Amino acid sequence: EADALRRNGWWPRYITSNTSVSHCMWLGISCDDSRSIIEINLSQQADYHNYSLSSMNYSLLPNLSSLRLSGDFLIDIIPFQICALPKLRHLNLSTNFLTGELPLCLQNLTMLEVIDIHNNQISGHIPSKLGNLKGLIHLDLSFNFLNGMIPMTLAKLKNLTQLYLQRNSFNGCIPSEIGNLTNLAYLRMERNAFSGSIPSGIGNLKRLIHLDLSYNALLGTIPTTLGHIDNINLSYNYLTGKIPDNLAHFPYGAFIGNESLGKTDGSRRMFRIVLMTILIPPMAISFLFYLVLGPLIGFQRRMKITQSQMTEKNGDFLSIWNYDGRIAYEDIINATEDFDIKYCIGISGYGSVYRAQLPNGKIVALKKLHHHEAEDPSFYKSFQNEVKHLTEVRHRSIIKFHGFCLHKQCMFLIYEYMERGSLFCALRDDIEAVELDWSKRLIIIRDMAHALSYLHHDCIRPIVHRDISSKNILLDNNMQAFLSDFSTARLLEPNLSSNLTANNRLAYTLVVNEKCDVYSFGVIAMEIIMGEHPGEIILMLSTLFREDIMLHQILDPRFPIPRENSIARSIILVVSLALACLNSNPKLRPTMKQVSEAFLAPKLAL
Repeated sequence: EADALRRNGWWPRYITSNTSVSHCMWLGISCDDSRSIIEINLSQQADYHNYSLSSMNYSLLPNLSSLRLSGDFLIDIIPFQICALPKLRHLNLSTNFLTGELPLCLQNLTMLEVIDIHNNQISGHIPSKLGNLKGLIHLDLSFNFLNGMIPMTLAKLKNLTQLYLQRNSFNGCIPSEIGNLTNLAYLRMERNAFSGSIPSGIGNLKRLIHLDLSYNALLGTIPTTLGHIDNINLSYNYLTGKIPDNLAHFPYGAFIGNESLGKTDGSRRMFRIVLMTILIPPMAISFLFYLVLGPLIGFQRRMKITQSQMTEKNGDFLSIWNYDGRIAYEDIINATEDFDIKYCIGISGYGSVYRAQLPNGKIVALKKLHHHEAEDPSFYKSFQNEVKHLTEVRHRSIIKFHGFCLHKQCMFLIYEYMERGSLFCALRDDIEAVELDWSKRLIIIRDMAHALSYLHHDCIRPIVHRDISSKNILLDNNMQAFLSDFSTARLLEPNLSSNLTANNRLAYTLVVNEKCDVYSFGVIAMEIIMGEHPGEIILMLSTLFREDIMLHQILDPRFPIPRENSIARSIILVVSLALACLNSNPKLRPTMKQVSEAFLAPKLAL
């Protein structure tokens, strides 16, 4: 086995020539007790570039169970010799420069649980006998050049929880047999050329939390059986009929681009709002506004502006959806008595948050920019960007965004109101903290992992939050948690150069990316388990091995140690994930997608 590693050229010569060091100690190598290699993990190792996957003699690695080689250093094809690994369970070749077709012999690796080959240049069809891999849990073939129809045999993968086929050139109908994948949680097939109707059998997937079929050529009506799914995107197809009532709570963006899709009065009104507030550039809106009301503006410059005139002026810029009837700017002013301090329920980074009861009885939260910020052109632009980002976000565990007022004299966002306030306050109130039992706390952690994974990996454009804390996690009456406050959210642009300094003892400075959110998630997970901010304990925990951590020393002392095995296992999982997220080296932290998927394992599902 050591000879196979030395000859393939993946490791530097100064490592392979040192025979005094066991191959089990090499970077990325893990061995069992008999010093047989069981894992090769060179993912994201920037020192390795332009090596061939064919250079390894896989027949000399009979016990290899995990091969992880993602990260821009592999070229050539996927060789058939890779199928000489009878015990392989995890195959990750993502984000490389691999070409050619998927080897037909992959069907022989019957122990495979994970196949991740996304972001390569693989072409051809999906081998039909891939459906023989009965133990497969995760299949990611996205961002390649695959084509043809989806083989019906994939429906035999009964243990599959994630299926990612987006950004390829697949065509034909979506197999109706896909409804047999009863454990499926994520199904992404967007940006292909699928035609035909949406299989009604997808409604049988009761564990499905994310469905994206956007940017295809799908026809027919939307099945009424999809109401249980957390996140749906059916935009830019050729769907007809009406949006089912049980999907009416989704933003219009989930259905936009289907020109023949029937609209209710409310959806027509929403469509006009989307056009007015998103598709028309803000500069054009301002031009039309001043063109129409130019005489009034000139008159106002010569006179003292009365409150009623100011109200009329700002009212044209108010857009609220998901409500019946017209909500005027005056309603907001009256509900808060012109933003009186007694209605203020908190202060965030950019402004103050107010509680307001609208004429229809609905209570909402208003985030109003401070006056000096509203006059700053940079904050005006930031406000517009935030509105644009919020309209693209749709997830069950992210606070609902209802509308906004956009004007330099008064700018605010309108959110769903959360009756129980922040998680921060709940954890510090002994009565509310007891109400947050272990099951509820574990569900909150799981839901936040899913929400952040959605922001980073499933949004139309990835979003990094950058300000995640227990103060920005809000609770409703049922103690269900919602991620809030996107005031500092930034799209993950390739040329993003902003820096972020974390204010903690680990004190690191790095280019802003999603790993900042990963670290914050680790802090929040520990805070929920401990009942208080971990503070200096983070340093201690990050230096210990998992098996050395005494759980009873870090669990919230207001609760007895859990006796149920399922709860105890889930707490151990959460602590393990949190420690990985708190790694001082951002490159070694998991992605939120990996964290989220850890909660989907059948034996650990919450």
